[in-house]
Amino acid sequence: MQIKFHGHACIQITGQEHSILVDPFLTGNPVAVESAETIQADTILLTHGHDDHTGDAINIAKRNDATVITIVELAAYLSLQGLESVVPMNIGGGASFPFGELKWVPALHSSSAIVDGEIIYLGNPAGFVLQMEGVTIYHAGDTALFSDMKLIGERYAPDIAFLPIGSHFTMDPTDALLAAQWLQAKVVVPIHYNTFSLIEQDGHEYAEKLKQFGIKGIVMEPGQVLDTSTWQFV
Repeated sequence: MQIKFHGHACIQITGQEHSILVDPFLTGNPVAVESAETIQADTILLTHGHDDHTGDAINIAKRNDATVITIVELAAYLSLQGLESVVPMNIGGGASFPFGELKWVPALHSSSAIVDGEIIYLGNPAGFVLQMEGVTIYHAGDTALFSDMKLIGERYAPDIAFLPIGSHFTMDPTDALLAAQWLQAKVVVPIHYNTFSLIEQDGHEYAEKLKQFGIKGIVMEPGQVLDTSTWQFV
């Protein structure tokens, strides 16, 4: 399995038969190196409704005839925008899909969109645990630190965790360091930082600090691809 980082919080998980895109934000993303028009995926997962996580979801889904899986209110909103293949779920809910097992877990954040000058509520934000081809992936979405990350670690023992470190809107590196200890993932990748000036952080310093807890930190630059069999770039 390979995981590609598209910048910000957007990752793409590609296995033998399926390719899953998470929180697609490429158009207007100053660090993205790939156009939304070139992305190919059969499934899109959305953690919440903010436009730096959903920005290209509708266009990519329509062009690829992809299924979007997300929290129920956001799913309803996307259906109203013309998407035909949308699967609504909710926090604590899980299901089996052709690509693997998916479970939605809590995140402490918010979720909304601004439409015609009005704020539209889009349900609770979430993270997810994905078990696919023998690899367990935790994507925290946008979140503050919360103690139930210990439970996520105990129950799912993720092989790799994607954690926001940008501060201002999410955890900062100090909180994300504690989150990594609670999760005890084999590999931790920092996300949601350095896209804009408000969330500037040192991802390499964060990864270096993970070593003292026996956790492998990997800093991914937009466009890089990680092979989960070796945890090396390809």
